[in-house]
Amino acid sequence: MTPKIPPYIPMDTQPPIIEIENVSFAYSGEPVLRDVNLRVLPRDFIAVIGPNGGGKTTLLKLILGLLKPDRGRIRVNGDPPHKASPSIGYVPQDVHINRRFPITALDVVLMGKLDPKKRWSRRSASNRQDAMTALDRLGMADHARSRMGMLSGGERQRVFIARALVTRPKLLLLDEPTASIDTRGQAEFFELLKEINGEMTILAVSHDLLVISRYVKSVACVNKRLHYHDQAEITGEMLESMYPCTVEEVCPVELVAHGLPHRVLQDHEES
Repeated sequence: MTPKIPPYIPMDTQPPIIEIENVSFAYSGEPVLRDVNLRVLPRDFIAVIGPNGGGKTTLLKLILGLLKPDRGRIRVNGDPPHKASPSIGYVPQDVHINRRFPITALDVVLMGKLDPKKRWSRRSASNRQDAMTALDRLGMADHARSRMGMLSGGERQRVFIARALVTRPKLLLLDEPTASIDTRGQAEFFELLKEINGEMTILAVSHDLLVISRYVKSVACVNKRLHYHDQAEITGEMLESMYPCTVEEVCPVELVAHGLPHRVLQDHEES
């Protein structure tokens, strides 16, 4: 008997994993985001770019439910963010580790299994197996018992992503994931994210436009307002709308100084 092949379902006909409608947010009365709208489909890989203070990290915290919008509506997998949190993996921008503290890579990943409703969490064999599986997937199984302080920046970042993946989320949020990784390791890191993207949706805040644009599927430019581009190409128009600067000022896009393609730089200078 010939096995039945499940029908192919185009991405644009699937329910969105994130819906943001007319969201605004302010800190102490100072507007950070204004009238933001975004619809994210399953298995999209979005680079979230924008100037410092433009609202990128705030956007992630709203999706996570760590902040509540002053106005508007957010749904993740059809639920309010606080209800959808078990299906979201998150790696924050600054994860500080005391290098003298005797915590291993396995210990860190097991933290992803902690139940916030319970004061103590028993380290079951099942949890340890899940943690080892996550480390193995990130190429870190051999370092499971290594202290975090002994690992390189790239290795630590892989451990933090393993912690985010140990609960098998549907959505992965990354805030400046390559900040602690040297240039040589960044391409390898994004290749890893591209592989993970085959199973889940990824939003990655990044200033490394030249590198990340080779791997993502779309771009969300955030500078109080949000502009979504369903292609990964970084255009001069995009830079102009998101990073306004005069001829006398240095454009705050870090990668402009590091060598974006000549055509993009030329478009930006002539605009």
